[in-house]
Amino acid sequence: MQSSYSYQALYRFTLDVFKKIGCNDPHAQIAAKVLLSADMRGVDSHGIARLTGYVRLWEAGRVNPNPDIQIVHQTPSTAVVDGDKGLGLVVAHKAMQIAMDKAEKVGTGWVSVKNSNHFGIAGIHAMMALEKDMIGMAMTNASALVAPTFSSERMLGTNPIAVAIPAGNQPPFVADLATTTVANGKLEVASRKNESIPKGWAQDNQGLPSEDPACVKQGGALLPLGGDRTHGSHKGYALSSVVDIFSAVLSGASYGPWAPPFPAYIPMPENMPGEGLGHFLGAMRVDAFRSKESFFENMDNWINRFKNATPAAGHERVLIPGMPEAEKEAYHKRHGIPLLDAVIGDLQQLAEKLGVQPLD
Repeated sequence: MQSSYSYQALYRFTLDVFKKIGCNDPHAQIAAKVLLSADMRGVDSHGIARLTGYVRLWEAGRVNPNPDIQIVHQTPSTAVVDGDKGLGLVVAHKAMQIAMDKAEKVGTGWVSVKNSNHFGIAGIHAMMALEKDMIGMAMTNASALVAPTFSSERMLGTNPIAVAIPAGNQPPFVADLATTTVANGKLEVASRKNESIPKGWAQDNQGLPSEDPACVKQGGALLPLGGDRTHGSHKGYALSSVVDIFSAVLSGASYGPWAPPFPAYIPMPENMPGEGLGHFLGAMRVDAFRSKESFFENMDNWINRFKNATPAAGHERVLIPGMPEAEKEAYHKRHGIPLLDAVIGDLQQLAEKLGVQPLD
């Protein structure tokens, strides 16, 4: 069962929680907006359902609610940012602002981040660039839950990649994807619904295919994009590795199997080679390549042509990346955001524990 809540009600609750754990007003507002953007866009696995997880990280001393986010190395077009153990929701937002500032001055800006935490959905950070008619990119490494092709050992995270590209009269192109077959949150959702998962999503602790959404918690692993070698898992493995290197090896964050786990109850890896999680964010000014007007004209033409591609049998239309999420956002603005009863129960317990006004 589920119930729907207005964005305003969820924003008020989320803001109260972040302020209660010590975030200042600007940081609490950013964190709440970034977190709820996932729910608005229909990415339930990365929205308010994760709020309790962030609080647990704070309770474990792994999140600094008032970080001193600093540039520790830079050139005119690049920077390394130390997130000071802040909420990744806030650290990545700041890093993207830095990338955009550099792009405004020299055409492009690229920022690699260390000493951060889980940053929510990648797409919302990439989409910040759209406000200035720029192309945005965002990626992050994550908890080691993914087995490389042919491995039974968990070595990589879901390591998402997002790219947001502005257009003229058409909605922007927004690709936001995990480099695994599915994000771990999909298994969490399946568990809450007492549903099995399709083959190709995960494997058990012996490396065998599993349909049990709890298999990863029991020592199994998520699978790279493609599921197995026959279906291209080596490509997902390679993409995930690129994200890990750009986000963590480049910045000085912990990478691969040493990436800090999101669940606070999981012990931190031993002999970690870097600091915290890493992100990689970029912004490109369109007119650093060609006139904005001609680019927008071609982007509109590109989007129109793909939207009008002949649908395959059994399908009504061809989708543009970002279109389903934009439609979900419009729907949720009108009808509210649905939450599963299990999520509502977690949030009400959180309200009682922290002494904030419960959801209404």
